[in-house]
Amino acid sequence: MNQQSRPVYLKLRDLIAAAIIEGRYAEGEMLPSVRAFAAEQGANPLTVAKAYQQFQADGLVEVQRGVGMYVVEGAAEKLRQAERDRFVTQEWPEIHARIHRLGLDARELLAFTDG
Repeated sequence: MNQQSRPVYLKLRDLIAAAIIEGRYAEGEMLPSVRAFAAEQGANPLTVAKAYQQFQADGLVEVQRGVGMYVVEGAAEKLRQAERDRFVTQEWPEIHARIHRLGLDARELLAFTDG
């Protein structure tokens, strides 16, 4: 499934996951409120709530009633590992096939990233 055909709540979930992995939402810190994040992203609050609920169901955040959602310890590493697994099993095979089809080698590719 390409990025454009993905449901909005999954795109929002990916944004939040990236922020947790990168430390912008650190472990032990509170996520922005549903309304604040929805306003920031120009999204429907119900859609944001669905993304947040997925994090809760996955055990990556915990809710303190009346206060907010907090990133749990170990969430960044768990998300990083899930992203690695998804990349290796879903994205890399397609990328590898394209590299092979184009006749590129590792040295050529690394030269593009160094320059």
